Amino acid sequence: MSEPSLDISLQLLDEQMPVPSYAHPSDAGADLHARESVVLAPGQRALIRTGIALALPVGYVGLVHPRSGLAAKHGITVVNAPGTVDAGYRGEIMVTLLNTDSSESFTVNRGDRIAQLVIQKVEQARFRVVDSLDETSRGVSGFGSTGGFQGK
Repeated sequence: MSEPSLDISLQLLDEQMPVPSYAHPSDAGADLHARESVVLAPGQRALIRTGIALALPVGYVGLVHPRSGLAAKHGITVVNAPGTVDAGYRGEIMVTLLNTDSSESFTVNRGDRIAQLVIQKVEQARFRVVDSLDETSRGVSGFGSTGGFQGK
């Protein structure tokens, strides 16, 4: 994979916090770290600061995704996954973590990697009101309409 082609201005709100970084050259998500320590009881959520602010260019968005290892091993996820960081936002990036484990508390320590930030190009749509929509093979079939689950 080549060198990153997009420069993002980043402000460290806490000089001891690391700059988001990619664990591997081909990774899509850059690690975000906790600025504070928090104990998440079973079922509890908390808004955790990261100590950074970004200036994303217009036409880009930052998407905050859960870390798969935290989810698989401890049931820790991002409540509003993916969280959206708009190009016009200049405040501190914060992550709402949720402990989905039904019996074990989870401790987030200052400096822990808590989420991943994926930067993507986005398009803004122009919405036009019409009388009807074009026909498709799916039509108005919604949730679960394609099958694949044989549960009861």
